[in-house]
Amino acid sequence: MNGKPVALFCEMDLQYISSGLNEAVKKAGAFILSQRKGFKEDAVSSKSFNQLVSYVDKEAEQMLVEELHQLVPEAGFLTEEKTRADQTEGLIWIIDPLDGTTNFIHGLPVYSVSVALANGTEVLCAAVYEINQDELFYAVKNGGAFLNGERISVKQTPDLNDTLMATGFPYYDFDELPQYVSVLTYLMRNTRGLRRMGSAAVDLAYVSCGRFDGFFELSLSPWDVAAGVLLVTEAGGIVTDFKGGENFIHGRSIVAASKAIHAPLASLIKKEFGY
Repeated sequence: MNGKPVALFCEMDLQYISSGLNEAVKKAGAFILSQRKGFKEDAVSSKSFNQLVSYVDKEAEQMLVEELHQLVPEAGFLTEEKTRADQTEGLIWIIDPLDGTTNFIHGLPVYSVSVALANGTEVLCAAVYEINQDELFYAVKNGGAFLNGERISVKQTPDLNDTLMATGFPYYDFDELPQYVSVLTYLMRNTRGLRRMGSAAVDLAYVSCGRFDGFFELSLSPWDVAAGVLLVTEAGGIVTDFKGGENFIHGRSIVAASKAIHAPLASLIKKEFGY
């Protein structure tokens, strides 16, 4: 990249970066899958309440950092496991090496590698690799969203009653649990159902390809959502925070859905949370 500022990146540059990113996340995913057989829970440690980590997360992250530094040497890093941390502004890789660690530890086959390249809060390219299904979701800014090479788009369900929604249950921050339960209660009664996959990156990827009509969650970190945000928007969806604003990467709340469904979903959340 020869140190060029992001404003000078051309489409071919980003496509080249996206291709290298895709290779890196698949390599990390192959390593993670290889470690699942014979994995023992005594290899797990706790970062904080219900925040688990293992050597698999850390080694996968180190692999990604090494590969991506070679791909874009001028970019910094924001990583979940903090194997490397640089500036948090400007051009930066945002990495979750294993989104769904709890699923992985318990042998539940929904977990992913999630990586985005961002310039500030603008995500330029992204990849989410759902390891067990060998599904690679990826996108480039203004270039569309893809699943294993096929273009994807959000589902155009017109009525909330006909939707299938995804969410994540609070597992350490319970301050707004009553409001959350109120939203869940309404959606249980007025949709086809709710799913909790255990990986926000997968939830967002599934919104982008139409498996879910919408997704919402609180208490998330940038590495949980940065890649999925680009997938959804490039697939034709809308993403906001719970207040209806644009602070969804660093603001710890997110609502993602098609244009038709985002409005009623966001309105419900704003009402129940008193925004």
